[in-house]
Amino acid sequence: MTSALTPRQFADFSAFIAQHLGIKMPPSKQVMLQSRLHRRLRELGLDSFAEYHERFFRDEAAQADEIEHLLNLATTNKTDFFREPEHFDILAREILPRWLQQPTGSVFRLWCAGCSTGEEPYTLAITLMEARARQSFEFSILATDVSTRVLQHARTAIYSEEQIAPIPQPLRAKYLLRSRDRQNRQYRIVPEVRAHVSFGHLNFLAPDYGLRELMDVVFFRNVMIYFDRPTQTDVVTKICHHLRPGGHLFIAHSESLQGQPLPLRLRGPAFFQHEPSALRT
Repeated sequence: MTSALTPRQFADFSAFIAQHLGIKMPPSKQVMLQSRLHRRLRELGLDSFAEYHERFFRDEAAQADEIEHLLNLATTNKTDFFREPEHFDILAREILPRWLQQPTGSVFRLWCAGCSTGEEPYTLAITLMEARARQSFEFSILATDVSTRVLQHARTAIYSEEQIAPIPQPLRAKYLLRSRDRQNRQYRIVPEVRAHVSFGHLNFLAPDYGLRELMDVVFFRNVMIYFDRPTQTDVVTKICHHLRPGGHLFIAHSESLQGQPLPLRLRGPAFFQHEPSALRT
């Protein structure tokens, strides 16, 4: 098998990925993409990157069959339970109590935009289950991602002992089921939590996200780092179209929306309130 992806081949794949996902693929990502494509070539029984490149860009039928696999390979899916935990505290201690005092509907609606393998939406569900033990309310969580591979994993709700390590022990006892086979050390989120989370495929470059309900809270964390600035602005603008006025948007602490023309007001560390009349310029 050819040992390296050529710069021209990488440039073609990089441009295709940027066009279809908005994900930046600078030359520093060539080794990563090459490694991931190695595995795909073996699955297809191909002998070289040149053969894969030719098949992908010259055969429309082959590209249609392969595009989902390539886009899955292009996405990075680092996530954890209770990642940046202060955001979940803010949700439970500040945002939810205000919503309970003046509910905007019969259901508290959240959207985990870029949910990866499911740790974040299940963390949101566990956080709200804990709050619901103190005061009854209904909630629903929509979790979306562009990668069909990670969505399949997320729907199973099965995680290794290492993956569940950030979950506090009392919450593990309440919300996780351990495998009956004690040797495989796997855990599954309990049905009561899973029932509140629905998963769907969504590409942030799509012109219409197709959401039927306005959201009270959106978690859009550790996604923008893969987009250039114009794409960031475009995507967050579309997210705001699905965020209820007065609703809240969370981004990662490593990300910034500073200077972008968006209808958002900073309310705390990496979280914003949707104020359509306060368009930032």
